[in-house]
Amino acid sequence: MTHAPPGVSVNTYMKRLADPRRIVDAHPFAVDCVTAVVLAAIVLQDLFGSGSYYTASQWIYVPAALLMTLPLAWRRRAPLAVCIVVMGALAGESLAVGTAPTPDVAMIAWLLAIYSAAAHCDRTRAAVAAAVSIGAGLVWMGVDDFLLPVVVFGGAWIAGRLVRQRQSYATALEERTEALERERELNARAAVAEERTRIARELHDIVAHTLGVMVVQAGAERLHEPPGTPAHEALSSIEQSGRQALTEMGRLVAMLRTDADSEALVPQPGLDQLDSLVARIRETGLEVELVVEGSPRELAAGLDVSAYRIVQEALTNTLRHARSRRARVLMRWELTALHIEVADDGIGPTLDAESSGHGLMGIRERVALFGGALVTGRSDLGGYLLAATLPTST
Repeated sequence: MTHAPPGVSVNTYMKRLADPRRIVDAHPFAVDCVTAVVLAAIVLQDLFGSGSYYTASQWIYVPAALLMTLPLAWRRRAPLAVCIVVMGALAGESLAVGTAPTPDVAMIAWLLAIYSAAAHCDRTRAAVAAAVSIGAGLVWMGVDDFLLPVVVFGGAWIAGRLVRQRQSYATALEERTEALERERELNARAAVAEERTRIARELHDIVAHTLGVMVVQAGAERLHEPPGTPAHEALSSIEQSGRQALTEMGRLVAMLRTDADSEALVPQPGLDQLDSLVARIRETGLEVELVVEGSPRELAAGLDVSAYRIVQEALTNTLRHARSRRARVLMRWELTALHIEVADDGIGPTLDAESSGHGLMGIRERVALFGGALVTGRSDLGGYLLAATLPTST
């Protein structure tokens, strides 16, 4: 068993082992150049250091050795051409030396050339490389000994194709992952935009109602003031400006509504309808407990609607995703804030629910609108917890 040196952590040791791989990935051409030069040196050393073993002329061996090794520097950039040159050099050397021996150490270069062509070429070019390699092998060993080049060269070629297939699969998987990530991001943006539009429609209804009341009150008060007096003129101006504002708001919200917006015809709900909401949820079979702590008080209209929507969306998510049998809604009225907790006994928080839940995105938008805080996690019931704090005073 290999142990890391004293004082060096396992993670540091593994990082050191991974450094050479990073160098190869960052500088492939430089690494191939070094590989080609090293192989050339090995083959030449074998030629010049073997004495009289290689009986043919060095003017045949040396050029052939260089043609078999140095082109490997371009094995990723032009794999088929490199394979043809290397295997052509093998065939030429075998024919030139006749019955004299050839440097077997050069087989490393042959196999690397075949592997590179199979790994970096498409199917047609890889097939050409295979044919050239087998042909050169038959020239090298002779037709009678065809089994050796077929097995050895064919094995290198198959290994290259398997690596290419794996790389293609990994690339396709990476592209699919990126496409899914982009799609999820687009869906998330669309969901946020849709929720913001919904909030804008709700706030428009609230503001329009309040502004309408102001216009009516200004008109009524104007009738009690003599024409031409400062009070009469001021109330007339208020009434006219209010009516113009109502008209412009109507045009603005028309861009936010669609024919399917039936909610626009229904009064916006508030916390006074929370008991009715809980009763409807209970009818689905989910046991819901409503707990109120502190003294409830009147909220601003927009905040009231958003507090109701937060509880509504949280309970809806519980019904859809949590597979719960029990839920608890806690409304804690504090001095300057309203604290809302919705807990259940379901499956609890999951990565998918946190990252892709459009309902949760809508809740975040509502909480952020009023400068509140939102926390999610595991509840004391064993399932999911959503806790929102909404400031009730400015």
